[in-house]
Amino acid sequence: MTHQPPYLAIADEIARRIRSGALAPGDRVPSTRAITREWGVAMATATKALAALRREGLVRPEPGVGTVVVAVPADRSAAQLSRGRIVAAAIGLADAEGLGALTMRRLATVLSVSTTALYRHVPGKGELVRLMTDAVCAELPLGPVPADWRTGLDRGARWLRGVYARHRWMAHAMAGFMRPVAAPHAPAYTEWVLAVLRSTPMTAGQKLHSHLAIFAYVQGVGMAEDLEERARQETGLSGEEWRERNEPRFDAIRSAGSYPLLNALTEEGGFALDLESLFEFGLRRTLDGIAVMIGETSA
Repeated sequence: MTHQPPYLAIADEIARRIRSGALAPGDRVPSTRAITREWGVAMATATKALAALRREGLVRPEPGVGTVVVAVPADRSAAQLSRGRIVAAAIGLADAEGLGALTMRRLATVLSVSTTALYRHVPGKGELVRLMTDAVCAELPLGPVPADWRTGLDRGARWLRGVYARHRWMAHAMAGFMRPVAAPHAPAYTEWVLAVLRSTPMTAGQKLHSHLAIFAYVQGVGMAEDLEERARQETGLSGEEWRERNEPRFDAIRSAGSYPLLNALTEEGGFALDLESLFEFGLRRTLDGIAVMIGETSA
């Protein structure tokens, strides 16, 4: 069961009151202070809950009054639903709050329709994620296949990382190597990479393993970036701020002397360590390894 952040649980409850008619168009929704009292949360959490409702188009600020319920426009009715519109809204929700926040009930709230209306177009979340993944894979073409295999693999890896940067949830949606996404556009990246490797002397197995090794590496960095973004959203702290706050604990561990090699490395410094430098380092070393394999295969 996916744990839902407190601000989303609050937003869902207020949205339920709106859908049920308990809060009608023009009615004031609970203020941040009222939310802190009713749910026992911090003011920042209450503010995030109201912001989530505004993003969904359910409420708007009214000067001199507060936050009020808006009337649902006619073009957002169930009669105007389509599979494409549902997929686009689901991608927007996952981009903003992560794949874990995506449920059929939550998506129905975003679209201001009943959950039943969604099921007329999409049978469930599993199929919805498949359609979302296929739509994202079709967003930007990879372009012409370079003649040089290393240039091609480098370009393909950066294209894939760009996909994960725009849609961080994709690193999780594409997680199964043995169970690839069965969607029309999903194999396009694999086909492109195999075209890059077509002129090399590698065997079929070496080509596929090279592709999957790069795929797994880029995906791992993508997952790390997604986890970092989630941590930033949940704590309100950047990575640097988090490290500063935990510096006394790290100092205590270092002073115990249990990890002399690690301590010497960090004290020496003089190097950058972030996800960007990690990506560049790992990609270069992976391509170097493939170059060695190609040389050995050619010999």
